[in-house]
Amino acid sequence: MPAAQIAFTTPASATPWQRWMVFSPMGRIVFFAALYFVLFKLTSAGVGATGLMSAGAPALSRATGILLMQLIPAVLAYVVLVKAIERRPMRELAARDVPTLGVAGLLLGALLISVVVLVLWLAGSYQVTGTNPGVNWLPAVLTTGLGAGITEEIITRGVLFRTVEEGLGTWWALAISALFFGAAHIFNPGATLWSSLAIAIEAGVLLALLYHVTRSLWPCIGLHAAWNVMQGTVFGIPVSGTEAHGWLVSSRTGPDWLSGGVFGAEASVVALIVCSACSALLLIVAIRRGTIVPPAWRRAAIHTA
Repeated sequence: MPAAQIAFTTPASATPWQRWMVFSPMGRIVFFAALYFVLFKLTSAGVGATGLMSAGAPALSRATGILLMQLIPAVLAYVVLVKAIERRPMRELAARDVPTLGVAGLLLGALLISVVVLVLWLAGSYQVTGTNPGVNWLPAVLTTGLGAGITEEIITRGVLFRTVEEGLGTWWALAISALFFGAAHIFNPGATLWSSLAIAIEAGVLLALLYHVTRSLWPCIGLHAAWNVMQGTVFGIPVSGTEAHGWLVSSRTGPDWLSGGVFGAEASVVALIVCSACSALLLIVAIRRGTIVPPAWRRAAIHTA
């Protein structure tokens, strides 16, 4: 297993209480969650004071306020976690990877959702009834694309998957982060247990494996953002239950297991199959490279043997 798979290791000089309370995977997750909560409250109060989201504010103004509440707490909390607690370079968010891995993620996300919509169209479930060239696309791009992509990837892959993988290994990290990602969407409009399970498998596993293989958050952010923007702003399909007004005016018919119902294409078995196929390819890459991380106690046993 390449050493680069583990971004952080507990300093040898750490005291026993530091190992458990500060540097352990659970300790760092709790620290991030607490700091994120405080920063979110402060950011929400600041945005509220600016009037960006006041009643009657323009859509772009409200989107800007939402974007600030998405990005500021997550990015700041993550920077503090990495720089103050882990004290290491933030390689998973290296700017040099944006033009390569970030763009590759954008292209992959656009391709995957386009394949899903193509299959739905061939199956007679997705119909285009017109176009809306004047659609106000920027607010959705800012919030469901940029904001959701960066924030959710930092929280789920950058913090949860990465730290759990350090302690429990890759398999448990895949399961826990994927289930968390699915559960996080359970309160979305039109959500069901099936839609949350589908997102856990098709997106939670896929994005975690993409991070595992690349050790960068940029392809995950790119895929996540492109999927959301293409699904809602281009194809006019609800994004995780949130109503979307796209350049294409569309409708979906047929059973919910095929169309995804009111939740959108993410609850379709087509999306589940397409994304799972991509996950399988990434898993093959990880196994062939030998990058699957064993639990910490097995690594310790190998090291001392």
